Amino acid sequence: MPRPICLFTGQWADLPLEVLAKKARDFGYDGLELACWGDHFDVARCNQDKGYAKRHWSVLQDHGLGCFALSTHLVGQAVCDRIDERHKAILSPEIWGDGKPEGVQQRAAKEMVETGKAARAFFDAAPMAVRERLKLTGRTVVNGFTGSSIWHLLYAFPPVTKAMLEAGYRDFATRWSPILAEFRKVGVSFALEVHPTEIAFDLYSTRRALAAIQAAANFGFNFDPSHLGYQGVDYVGFIREFGARVFNVHVKDVWWSERGTEIGVFGGHAEFGVDGRFWDFRSPGRGKVDFEALVRQLNHAGYQGPLTVEWEDPMMEREHGAREAAAFTRKLDFAQSNIAFDAAFEHG
Repeated sequence: MPRPICLFTGQWADLPLEVLAKKARDFGYDGLELACWGDHFDVARCNQDKGYAKRHWSVLQDHGLGCFALSTHLVGQAVCDRIDERHKAILSPEIWGDGKPEGVQQRAAKEMVETGKAARAFFDAAPMAVRERLKLTGRTVVNGFTGSSIWHLLYAFPPVTKAMLEAGYRDFATRWSPILAEFRKVGVSFALEVHPTEIAFDLYSTRRALAAIQAAANFGFNFDPSHLGYQGVDYVGFIREFGARVFNVHVKDVWWSERGTEIGVFGGHAEFGVDGRFWDFRSPGRGKVDFEALVRQLNHAGYQGPLTVEWEDPMMEREHGAREAAAFTRKLDFAQSNIAFDAAFEHG
């Protein structure tokens, strides 16, 4: 059965859901991965209004679309981060409150728990085709970020002690273990998008994050190769090692230079799309990610979830890019064979 080809709505939150749904269907998508900002998915309304989930599904179904995961990257980021004024721009006034860091973190954690409950209510109301796909995956998934109290220690000068890093992973476990426990109560899994600024940003840090939470069964990954490739991280190897914990996949491409540039891998405090960068995001198929190898490795891992385009390309008009990306991703996908290709050579 082909995997659903979906569009992540995070970069389209300026459009009302109905407008985006119509466009997404026209672009060629099977579904949307709904971001919990804009009007695309409202956690509080879903938990408080019994008719919200049904009405939301009606909007999607009216445009022939499904949904197989929710995403709450912005709130998740605030759970472990060292809070500063940047977070005010990505959080609701209710979560930001007076801006005092510990209070922000606690309110973000509470909102994460509420998001797990909302995901349960929303997907319990899903149409049969969606529920059949979720049954294949064995998961109900909320994607997002965790934040990190130790990201600022990335470069080891002034010297970073082992104890400082261990404290960061303990903080992650302390703040996220209760959230995961509440998710477990409602049968929901959390998928961290392994990404710079998170507690896990490559294979080594991913192992440490898993160890910190004692490999909680409902903690996995929203796999996005674009955040690994330009770092020099083995993104195919990530699936090889953690494939059983890949709960969701983002199809996003990235380009990086084969030679020195004026703006290095850390970005030089320059904006995306500026000439002279060592790396930049690209529309799928226009960067350097080996998606063919990824699909084959996902097949080895038995991944049955959606392939979701997270469209980001600072030098391309987004509607052109989203349409092109849908066609690229659909052509890319294929099911794993259940027979040996040379079996027909045998004679009885």
